[in-house]
Amino acid sequence: MKMSEVSMVRLTEYSHGGGCGCKIAPAQLQEILRGLPLPLDPQLLVGTETKDDAAVYRLNDQQALVLTTDFFMPIVDDPVDFGQIAATNALSDVYAMGGTPILALAVLGMPINVLPMTAIQGIMQGGQQVCQRAGIPLAGGHSIDAPEPIFGLVVAGLVHPDQLRRNSTARAGDQLILTKPLGIGVMTTALKKNQLTAPAYAEVLSVMTLLNRPGIELAALAGVHAMTDVTGFGLLGHLLAMAQGARMTATLERAAVPMLETARELAQAGIFPGAARRNWEGYSPQIHAVNVPEWERFLLADPQTSGGLLLAVEPETVPAVLELLHRTGFPWASVIGRCERGEPGIRVT
Repeated sequence: MKMSEVSMVRLTEYSHGGGCGCKIAPAQLQEILRGLPLPLDPQLLVGTETKDDAAVYRLNDQQALVLTTDFFMPIVDDPVDFGQIAATNALSDVYAMGGTPILALAVLGMPINVLPMTAIQGIMQGGQQVCQRAGIPLAGGHSIDAPEPIFGLVVAGLVHPDQLRRNSTARAGDQLILTKPLGIGVMTTALKKNQLTAPAYAEVLSVMTLLNRPGIELAALAGVHAMTDVTGFGLLGHLLAMAQGARMTATLERAAVPMLETARELAQAGIFPGAARRNWEGYSPQIHAVNVPEWERFLLADPQTSGGLLLAVEPETVPAVLELLHRTGFPWASVIGRCERGEPGIRVT
């Protein structure tokens, strides 16, 4: 099989969903997990109780293990691009906890008699490239013959227990900062419909393959109180988990939220993934969004694949955080709202 033939493969034609939009809806996931006992091991610092990004287990007074897995079906057609996106997304969970990745394992499921072998090799190549950029080995993994293509990573990392950052520890008065623009789900939906230009594809690909590595440095700042990454449940879903965990009200200033301009235009034209509507319907009772047009509500609920970090930061530390982010390749990083005492939920203004 020649590479020119591989370039003709459209990976998204082989799956019913793609990227973090594949996630089970929040309400359904809650139903699945209902009744399962919470783990009681005192060394388990972070488990399932606050819908956080990764599990964290204390090894000793200086080290805790950060462990996560993330995988999904193709969100783009190019095999190498898909591998890079999936690997970047999986690594993000460790960075969002303030951890430093140390190794990864591949999770690979492929329709082995349908896809050309060179396409599958390209997916693995993309994952390997991202691991190399992160400075870690892709040290093994597991593969199965599956009806739809699936790829992702299991990632292990380390963090000092004092620098662990949860999604549930925001404080009243904290400013909310988002590091990447919204609109990834909208733009990749347009891609599937052949309605995305080559420059727009290059732009959204660059966002999805940008490592959230600054999470390591951010966790070292005492004024960064909480951190999570924005993925399949959209900005509103992950912000709601942060507000519920901290038992506070989050005020979101929608005009301040960075958005990819092409995504804004596409959403206004009615193009958005089905998961955006599903997300909104799942958590809208806890969100006060009067006079917010439908297209903007769905963009705020748009599933982000390899999205940015969402931070809760004390006001005095905000300038240092923004300087760090802008210096390390996140020009979109902006203050988008604040945390206040009140009923857990979100107020969109």
